[in-house]
Amino acid sequence: MCKAIHTHGLPEKITIDQSGSNTAALKHYNKIHKTAIAIRQCKYLNNMVEQDHRAVKRIVRPLLGFKSFWAACCTIAGIEVMHAIRKGQLLPSANRALTPAEQFYALAA
Repeated sequence: MCKAIHTHGLPEKITIDQSGSNTAALKHYNKIHKTAIAIRQCKYLNNMVEQDHRAVKRIVRPLLGFKSFWAACCTIAGIEVMHAIRKGQLLPSANRALTPAEQFYALAA
């Protein structure tokens, strides 16, 4: 957890499942570092994140693994970009609306 916080910065809230070890670790971190990271423990708060990864899992599973970390990183990044385009999460062009394929090719150019 310390490595993740060092890399990504101090979060305001952390959503975890009902595991006691995660709760104990977060409480210990808050106490030692004198931070006020809010702990959200609910079975269903992570569902939105997990559901969003379903599309990636569905595409990656038939690939039968990756030969290197670099190949995995590039492939999953491409899948995530296509998923974001499909969901309409990228900003449209100022002068006209682009189709998902046009948005993808614009990113590659």
